Amino acid sequence: MKNFTYFLTVIAFLLIGYNFTQINWGQPFQGDSVIAIITIMAGLCTIVILAILRTSKKIEKTIKQKKK
Repeated sequence: MKNFTYFLTVIAFLLIGYNFTQINWGQPFQGDSVIAIITIMAGLCTIVILAILRTSKKIEKTIKQKKK
């Protein structure tokens, strides 16, 4: 599970990087630039959600070890 979340995080960073190159900085809120901005925001949300998931798994593991 841990490796899978890291893999998805790397993919999200790659998508963010690619979409930064797709933005027309002269008119960032028109045409395909809007789609690129939306995809960047989705990638950032994905990274945050995966970080929360990894943290919750660490807490769960710690709680299980203390119960033993």
